Amino acid sequence: MTERPSPRISSRKQPQQARSTELVSAILEAAVQVLAKEGAGRFTTARVAEKAGVSVGSVYQYFPNKAAILFRLQSDEWRQTTHLLRAILEDIQRPPFERLRTLVHAFIRSECEEAEMRVALNDAAPLYRDAPEAQDAKAAGADIVQGFLREVLPGTSETQRALAGDLIKATLSQVGKAFSETPRTEAEIVAYSDAMADMFQAYLRGLGGGGGDDGRPGSSSSFDKLRMRTNSTTVR
Repeated sequence: MTERPSPRISSRKQPQQARSTELVSAILEAAVQVLAKEGAGRFTTARVAEKAGVSVGSVYQYFPNKAAILFRLQSDEWRQTTHLLRAILEDIQRPPFERLRTLVHAFIRSECEEAEMRVALNDAAPLYRDAPEAQDAKAAGADIVQGFLREVLPGTSETQRALAGDLIKATLSQVGKAFSETPRTEAEIVAYSDAMADMFQAYLRGLGGGGGDDGRPGSSSSFDKLRMRTNSTTVR
């Protein structure tokens, strides 16, 4: 039986005990595997329950429908992205353009490492893309980017900074998605990320931006250090 999308996407209840938390974690891990293997079109609560080794009723205790499960996976992804944006772009100890380059490397690498999952979540987006929670998550990321651009483009109008932010985010999202559709080598990821960072820096400099050192030397190692630091504090 096909499950009908529901406007209700929030979790039914939050786990209060360690055992409940473990159950929810098992459900979400199973959901990731089902989504990656079957895609959004064949994703069902029953398949998730079977993969997790629990009853469908156990899943429904925490997620009222499949849209709620998918939204939780997407929300976790948004939280990780927001954490990564903040960790990189708000690190004022480093020159702005070095931060920007590190962000591009982090984003492109993440797109390539989680390509199947991201494609499946994008396919499932109609189930939750109009939810208030979705808009809030996107707004949080936009605020971080705008804070960074106010630092890089202090003499530019708010309208121009908003346009710059939209262009950078759209380019990262669309071009990164297209690039990750084909398996890539480490060298290809680094070269592509550097080229995109060069393009963004040239664009911002053209708007009067001063970002200091562009961060090209050692950009990959800088990202690796940040990723280790982020992974130690972020739980998916």
